[in-house]
Amino acid sequence: MDWYLYMVRFLLSLTFISSIVSCSDTPENNSTVFFGGEIVNPTSDYVVLYHKDNFVDSVKLDEKNHFSFQLDTLEDGLYHFDHTPELQYVYLSKGDSLVARLNTVEFDESLVFSGKGSEINNFLIEIFLQNESDEELIKDYYSLDPEAFSHKIDSLHKDKLALLTELSSDDQLSPKALAMGKASVYYNTFITKEKYPFYHKKKTGEETIHDLSNEFYSYRKEIDFNNKDLTYLKPYFDFMKWYIGNVSYMTCLDDCSSNKKPVSDRLHFNQHKLAIVDSIVIEKELRNNLFRNIAVDYLKWEHNPDNESVAFIDKFKTLSINEEHEQEIELLYKGIQNLQPNNTIPDIAVVNFNDEKISLKDLASKKENTVFYFWTAGQKGHFRNISKHIAELEGKYPNHNFLGINLRTSHSQWKQLMSENNLDKEKQFYGENFKELQMAMIIDGLNKCVITKDTVVVDGFANLYTSL
Repeated sequence: MDWYLYMVRFLLSLTFISSIVSCSDTPENNSTVFFGGEIVNPTSDYVVLYHKDNFVDSVKLDEKNHFSFQLDTLEDGLYHFDHTPELQYVYLSKGDSLVARLNTVEFDESLVFSGKGSEINNFLIEIFLQNESDEELIKDYYSLDPEAFSHKIDSLHKDKLALLTELSSDDQLSPKALAMGKASVYYNTFITKEKYPFYHKKKTGEETIHDLSNEFYSYRKEIDFNNKDLTYLKPYFDFMKWYIGNVSYMTCLDDCSSNKKPVSDRLHFNQHKLAIVDSIVIEKELRNNLFRNIAVDYLKWEHNPDNESVAFIDKFKTLSINEEHEQEIELLYKGIQNLQPNNTIPDIAVVNFNDEKISLKDLASKKENTVFYFWTAGQKGHFRNISKHIAELEGKYPNHNFLGINLRTSHSQWKQLMSENNLDKEKQFYGENFKELQMAMIIDGLNKCVITKDTVVVDGFANLYTSL
């Protein structure tokens, strides 16, 4: 753990004095929550606050790029705030007076909190950054034997837990906030152990999954599979996904295979996953979110609107009780159907540089061969790489029209990036309705592209780096 970096961030949080708090009225009711801050180099005019998947409130930045929420009724717990295209956690409790400061150039790295409630929030962002930093280190550990791997991972875990212990020693964290902090440490550690058998096999080239003792998985005894408070904590939900995938694979290996090789049929495997969630998860919202995740993952990889997909959706509907999720899966399936070869490209509108709406169908009609690809300002490395790659493809395929569609970026930032990077204004478009585009074009990754000929789909599930 980089203790110096943590202390620098901690001291910054103590010394960050904002006029936002000093100028605001002090709430008489100690259950009122104030959450405000400053955004340097804003990429949107608004900050939007969510609890779970539900909209709470939105505020517009003032002329000094300050924002503030004052919430009179609020449930203690994990929220997230969205400043398009970025979002991040914030933990709010009754009586908090919390101030955030960040620079969108380095959104997560620059985010620092001050005021009442800042301790747990600075800890959560610090653990988030530390886990990102540890990823490259852990990649090398996957080649180790199980005992050596566990030793390395447990050492990283103890360092992070020691930081939380020190932070909580003065009793400034509520029991609920402390539990959230512990979960952010523990479940990230558990994820690496769930990954181990698969990454170890890939790293070492072993033909079969390495035999692991019960001791290796002893941490599973500590898992709460029905923690309502953690449903929207990313490490917890990601752990659940990895655990379900791991157990499904091992169950199938033991029960459905005679040669110690897993059944390769994706419908079969994902039916295992649905069954495991159904058997171990009782908490309604967590169940529904996991069912949705499995269904989305299955359909996005399957790409075929066949009888097996229909059978899977039917099974999903018998388990999920979330109507919005069911509608989303239906839309996803419809999008997959529409992107099959020989269908006309979806008639979805995008915006050109002159702020005029134009449909994908009209754009595809301008040249015999068209390739639609996607990018976002939030993925700077991807933007640089894809810009270079598109230039190479245009040289290789002069008869193709390569059209970029920008997603999850503010309109003003999109225009700024266009100018700064000298992008061809005739070949770049802005996607105002991300959800509509995502469903219609089945955008499951930023290397995805859709190839058309005379407005008709040639390959609706192409990859810029492997399909051309």
